[in-house]
Amino acid sequence: MDQDERNKLEKDKEEWTRAALKGDDDALLKRIECDKSKMFGIAFSYMRNEEDALEAIQETVSRVWLKRKSLRDARLFTTWMIRILIHICMDERKKRKKELPMAEVVWNSNTSEPDVVASLHMKDQVAKLEPKYRMVIVLKYYRDMTITEIAELLEKPNGTIRTWLHQGLKRLRKGLGAGEEAGGNGRKVEEGWREQLD
Repeated sequence: MDQDERNKLEKDKEEWTRAALKGDDDALLKRIECDKSKMFGIAFSYMRNEEDALEAIQETVSRVWLKRKSLRDARLFTTWMIRILIHICMDERKKRKKELPMAEVVWNSNTSEPDVVASLHMKDQVAKLEPKYRMVIVLKYYRDMTITEIAELLEKPNGTIRTWLHQGLKRLRKGLGAGEEAGGNGRKVEEGWREQLD
């Protein structure tokens, strides 16, 4: 997509959002469609299976439709919608009162047994983190969101998000037994996390 197409899409999104907030159902559906892949990625990272992720998205769309006239700033539509989705996912996880199984590892000819074991161990350690640390790590490394985007989404200062990210990576290093090897800045854990997601 070139710059002109991106600019047109942004302009269309603004128009659809304004129309949706005034009650235009078609515009609302078009606007939601623009964020469907981002929504699915976030829902899947919380729910860990496609069916539950799609149910969370369905509930989100329903709530967005019901509450769309309450949004005052059209520029915040995506952030508002993703926040609703995250709350739905977290509520569902609380209802289950147990940790959901991690995603299955895909076996292929390029995957060695130590890589699979490391991948499972990494995912297991991430699942054990406190929700705020897990959320920031998933949004940063799985959804490739910036610190600023995460801060807006969670309505927290950038410094808080940086602290949660640092603390989460520190706990991951400790859980993985890589405290000394990872060094002071957590690069080894970050690289390992990125490798597990690829």
